[in-house]
Amino acid sequence: MATDDMWIWDGGRVCLDFANTLRDRWRATPRETLRNAGDLARWLQEAELLTPDAPPPTAAAALTSGRHLRETVDRAVLAVAAGRLPSSDDIALLNRSTAEALRPAPQLAVTDGRLEPLRTTNLATDPAAALALVAQDAVELLLSAEIRRVRVCGADTCALRFLDRSPAHNRRWCSMSRCGNRTKVRLHQARTRQSGHTPQD
Repeated sequence: MATDDMWIWDGGRVCLDFANTLRDRWRATPRETLRNAGDLARWLQEAELLTPDAPPPTAAAALTSGRHLRETVDRAVLAVAAGRLPSSDDIALLNRSTAEALRPAPQLAVTDGRLEPLRTTNLATDPAAALALVAQDAVELLLSAEIRRVRVCGADTCALRFLDRSPAHNRRWCSMSRCGNRTKVRLHQARTRQSGHTPQD
């Protein structure tokens, strides 16, 4: 099973968090965190897409389908973020996947004298339906203005995908505490070595 620290939730959208389950994409051989169907089910549950009591998938096809969707989402998002169209195959797979998403019927509620939509659960009861929710989120992102804010972390050894919601739209790191500060420390140490000074403890 994957350990908790292998899954990072800084993408800003569930579809980007899902793309980030393949870690170290900058390497020739990235690191897979969805190593079996149980990992996939647990990720979907931690992403609050799959009911906690859902039986874990046992067929290898579920894992293969999940990984295929993940890479389709990643390619499509990066393409549109860069001003290109996704491939026709990727569009077709996303459309097929979103068609499997179960959408709860709209409900009404009165809150503080105002008519509002009632919050309804969107948890799926099986992994296939939960993956459809990931695809649905990806389609919504692809069609939104936020797609232009998708970034790849600027740290040399990261490459996580994230949504830049900073006011100036100039966020460089998936996380300042993880990649931003580490990069700044490394650059400072490199400059110090070049200048001939030894950093003091």
